[in-house]
Amino acid sequence: MHPSWRPRRPIRPSRPWLPKRPWRLAAEGSALVIAVVVAFPLYWMALSAFRPAGEIQSTKARPWTLSPSLDSFRRVFEQQEFGRYFLNSLFVASVVVLASALIAFLAATAVTRFRFRFRTTLLIMFLVAQTVPVEALTIPLFFLMRDLGQLNTLGSLILPHIAFSLPFAIWMLRGFVKAVPEALEEAAHIDGASRTRFLWQILFPLVFPGLVATSVFSFISAWNDFLFAKSFIISDTSQSTLPMALLVFFKPDENDWGGIMAASTVMTVPVLVFFVLVQRRLVSGLGGAVKE
Repeated sequence: MHPSWRPRRPIRPSRPWLPKRPWRLAAEGSALVIAVVVAFPLYWMALSAFRPAGEIQSTKARPWTLSPSLDSFRRVFEQQEFGRYFLNSLFVASVVVLASALIAFLAATAVTRFRFRFRTTLLIMFLVAQTVPVEALTIPLFFLMRDLGQLNTLGSLILPHIAFSLPFAIWMLRGFVKAVPEALEEAAHIDGASRTRFLWQILFPLVFPGLVATSVFSFISAWNDFLFAKSFIISDTSQSTLPMALLVFFKPDENDWGGIMAASTVMTVPVLVFFVLVQRRLVSGLGGAVKE
């Protein structure tokens, strides 16, 4: 017998199918029910957008259609200034996402890495600002925008959204910055890296998942905004955003529900595309926030 010869391990039979535990079945069933409840309004919106006018006005609602139609979408895209409204919404949401992410990153680094007076008070003020309802601040903001000469401009939409998205973003990014050990910063300084280089080339990539998570909330808030657009864009309709385009389909005698659903579907597509693009980063970012 060769000295290197070893007996083969016996092949284990495949494990028989084991039933899942009751709590796991209950959790998966609950998750499925919640997913259906959340997704059903989106399905009904898209279905109503493709329905012909006769089916929308019918009293017998069915969760399907046998004769899909693009007439509602045609009416939406034939609306004057619809493309301008779309670009205005895209510009406002993009500026809010980039500006709030940059300011929140710098602010979170400052309140985490530096010791200064009233730091805890400043953090508490961020929380207090987050708890104030937006509706309660709309009238004061209206007079503020009027005094600044920003009414009927996209700036009147960008500035409030940046202000309202910063407290949540700073608190969330603070946990990510705090998770980066200070020994890493000291090692970077020993290797000759300046504070600016450490900030952008080392710390920024480490907290990038958190930036993505906060950017999603900022984008959704700015994209779906109707309150500020209705309050601050008074007369110059060329500065309106996409939610204002929905008002065209609300008529005194009879609402155009097909147009409303088609315009809502068009509004939803960029949010879904943005969410799909950052999905992986969003999951890791929220996971890091939960760990903190």
